[in-house]
Amino acid sequence: MSDITLTVNGTKRTVSVESRRLLADVLRTEFDLAGVHIGCAHGACGCCTVDLDGQPRLSCLTFAVQCDGATINTVESLGGKQAEHPLQQAFKSEHGLQCGYCTPGFIMTLAPYVDEMVGRGEMPSDADIREAMSGNICRCTGYQGIVAAVRKAISDQIGKETTP
Repeated sequence: MSDITLTVNGTKRTVSVESRRLLADVLRTEFDLAGVHIGCAHGACGCCTVDLDGQPRLSCLTFAVQCDGATINTVESLGGKQAEHPLQQAFKSEHGLQCGYCTPGFIMTLAPYVDEMVGRGEMPSDADIREAMSGNICRCTGYQGIVAAVRKAISDQIGKETTP
């Protein structure tokens, strides 16, 4: 067992973990964060994506001991209990989710992308949005609602049209 210190969603905590435990498991069990989903456990679906020190990271492929001293944010850190982050709101209004299992991974992958586009004042093409989300799989949708949600989240913040 190793003691590691993590700052998760703004709270710093030390936990004891076995060296083989995955970050996804530690976040779900030790921190009670149900928004970290494990879809494939092979890094192919993106459901377990978290923000690790400012970068999207697949928590099912990351050992928790590798994260000692890291800052981790999960989907629970965005928008509060009312899911008021602009991308979360856009997912709702543009029907970017169906069963919702993959949604936290998409949100955690795409939130930094949306922030980057808003910072640039740019509206990306649909192809660019699809490239940005290419590490995530949704088994329920045809992805068009997700693309529309990203466009709306950007548009709402920079005031540009949502059409390409």
